Amino acid sequence: MPSRAPRFATRSQTPAPRRTLPWGWWTLLAVLVVALALQLMLADRARLASDAGWRPRLETLCGVLGYSLPAWHEPKAFRVTSREVRRHPQDDRALLVSTSFRNDARWPQAWPVLEVALHDIDGQALGLRRFQPVEYLGSPPATPLIAPGQSAMATLEILDPGQRAVAFTFDFH
Repeated sequence: MPSRAPRFATRSQTPAPRRTLPWGWWTLLAVLVVALALQLMLADRARLASDAGWRPRLETLCGVLGYSLPAWHEPKAFRVTSREVRRHPQDDRALLVSTSFRNDARWPQAWPVLEVALHDIDGQALGLRRFQPVEYLGSPPATPLIAPGQSAMATLEILDPGQRAVAFTFDFH
């Protein structure tokens, strides 16, 4: 008596039909991929917003979705347009430092911290101080951001380091 093999062990004459995913599944998958990409962009918006290539896209996206972006931060875009150091008119032990600077960045950015350094003839720093916006403007700024192309004037009173100071530099942070 011949033994019969079970049906799953025998070769079928017709191949099993392939199951394809309906269009609804592909659409759902595409929507989920787009949603994930948007979520990643929004979660990483602070870093991406510091990139000039990504910032316009993020401004549009965040404007539509109601999210905020951190202020642009590009300290190297501030340019000193004039500067002057003179004796303080009321105190012989102090100097009056005046400077004006401009925001040459493409976007508004927060008011910078202004660094003033005095140097001797060998280029060695004799003194260095960083001033907050309220210190160099004399009062809090009217707006939290300085617009592109906007200029500002800063006047500082510093102690006179004497005859050794021959140069001074400004830097922005």
